[in-house]
Amino acid sequence: MALTDFRKFMVTTLAVAVVAVIAACKVSYKLTGASIDYTKVKTISLETFQNRAAYQWGPMAPMLNEKISDVFVQQTKLQQVQRGGDLQLAGEITSYDQFNKSISSDGYAAMVQLKITVNVRFTNNTNHDEDFERSFTATRDFDATQSLESVQDDLVEQMIKEIVESIFNATLANW
Repeated sequence: MALTDFRKFMVTTLAVAVVAVIAACKVSYKLTGASIDYTKVKTISLETFQNRAAYQWGPMAPMLNEKISDVFVQQTKLQQVQRGGDLQLAGEITSYDQFNKSISSDGYAAMVQLKITVNVRFTNNTNHDEDFERSFTATRDFDATQSLESVQDDLVEQMIKEIVESIFNATLANW
């Protein structure tokens, strides 16, 4: 009987200890990853990103601008203003290129790499230590038997999504 009582006591003690540990821990996470002090930062101004790349594809700049605007609207409570936001984001597409990535045994290109680079200037008017200017790049490979025109829409959309996520993380996630 004493062994049974001891087991009950140990199980109860262990259960209480687990509950105490769980209660003492504070788990905090944000679904967006954004780390914004909304008491200080209330607005953002997003300049239109122009396509300054040597090679131009018309829909790319509008796709980038729409995606940037969407991510800041959907993942923050920041109000977008035309000018003078607490946070300011500006930049341009600086390159859009394709390169032969690998050559087949017959001497022709087997894989082609598509690359987009976007230069970004970020200003935090509430904390200028967080200001930066830097480039964000994304690449995608496609089979050389496919034409760029046949894969361009999908690949550019994927790369823009990746670049915008990187911009968002660099400006607001503070990782």
